[in-house]
Amino acid sequence: MTTTAKTPDLARDLSEGIASGRYAVGTLLPTEFELCAQYGLSRYAVRKALDGLQELGLISRRKNVGTRVEAQRPQAGFTQSIATVEELARFGAEHVRTVQSFNEVVADLALAKDLGCPGGTRWLHIACLRMEGGRTRKARPICWLDLYIDPAYADIGPIVRDAPETLASTLIEERHGRRIARIRQDIEAVLVPREHAEALRAEAGAPALKITRHYLDAAEQVFEISVSLHPADRFKFSLELTRSRE
Repeated sequence: MTTTAKTPDLARDLSEGIASGRYAVGTLLPTEFELCAQYGLSRYAVRKALDGLQELGLISRRKNVGTRVEAQRPQAGFTQSIATVEELARFGAEHVRTVQSFNEVVADLALAKDLGCPGGTRWLHIACLRMEGGRTRKARPICWLDLYIDPAYADIGPIVRDAPETLASTLIEERHGRRIARIRQDIEAVLVPREHAEALRAEAGAPALKITRHYLDAAEQVFEISVSLHPADRFKFSLELTRSRE
């Protein structure tokens, strides 16, 4: 019997185990080597089964951490629930950047309006994709990400490229000591622009979610702006509201 013939059995058994709670949300699945031994499969076959579960949103995989259960049932896309800087950092670690380019730009009136900054402001611009599943060929893009960083930190460009799991703001803090005090966030419904459609594997003009974040220091000065564009069919933003005490 070939190993590939058992691949659906592994995927089915793992998905049933997740649905039943045998593999609880937030816990790690057995390692690839353990699954190979348990099911008598090749590593290729195990990875193929895990790829299928990852596409369904049931699991996520991170190098040096393992395969974590994310949901009991298949999801249409990715859910982001972020209330703290630490949670944002965790999201960045799980959905790594792949830098497409970086250069210095001067904000014209259109870009200044989009970013909410004065016209003529200079920025270090870093264009990226955020990927679910790391840098593998099967990794799925979840958003196009444009970072605009104070050009005083121009040395950060190559570091952002070489540290894909770490927020740019964290790298700035570690290297230059400028710390986030507050993040202001704006969310709006937009359409996927033609220039990013191919990279996102999405149709131009399809619905998308645009999230603009302004990173402010203790003096209320903006030193970074990020603009992420998420195709609507693979992402939703989750926010929990509570009643304040009277």
